[in-house]
Amino acid sequence: MPETIESELKGEVSSRRFFFLFVFLLSALVLYPFAEGSRPAYYALRFVGSAVILLSVYAVSFRRGLLIFSIILAVPAFYLRVVVPRANPTWFSLVSILLNFAFDTFIVIIIFRRVFARQRANSETIFGALCIYLLVGFSFASLYGMAEIFQPNSLYFDPHTSLHTIPNRFDFVYYSFGTMTSLGAAGIAPVSDLARALTIVEAILGVLYLAVLIARLMGAYRSSSGY
Repeated sequence: MPETIESELKGEVSSRRFFFLFVFLLSALVLYPFAEGSRPAYYALRFVGSAVILLSVYAVSFRRGLLIFSIILAVPAFYLRVVVPRANPTWFSLVSILLNFAFDTFIVIIIFRRVFARQRANSETIFGALCIYLLVGFSFASLYGMAEIFQPNSLYFDPHTSLHTIPNRFDFVYYSFGTMTSLGAAGIAPVSDLARALTIVEAILGVLYLAVLIARLMGAYRSSSGY
């Protein structure tokens, strides 16, 4: 009897892997603004960042090969998200950002193939699509950090609307999601050609993803539900 209950619990967790990943991704996004001003929030963000990496690995662990490769890529991602070093022009920081971007890209590709390979959508499929959206935002934040290393001052921070001039991780996250949602990031503007090119690409991807892919999933979900 206890083995049956344990098996049912494992099955429930496994079937909700995208839901849990979405919850922790959203939690990380909410905690970022408070991490520097509050020590409890700082440690909470470190915990959530660790959980996001572990859940990302678990979310794509459909085969042994995928699990091993994702674990290898998760090591530098763990350093960047848990230690959260400031952007500085060193090769170590650059390599860390590139490997973190590779990890995010790998997770997005695997979830994308898993979610959109299904003919009929369900609630877990929707959460998988939402995870992709949030992961893309965090991935572009890494790219903006890389651009800042290649070309310092790639993003201009208006002193009237920014409390600091040296960018941190949340500045890139804020600008990334502001760009992807087409709302804009008040007080931050792309200056270098690389930052402007990344901004254009992310804005286009954000609009296309919401307009086409999410709409397709929601339509499939309604059809499978009989509405």
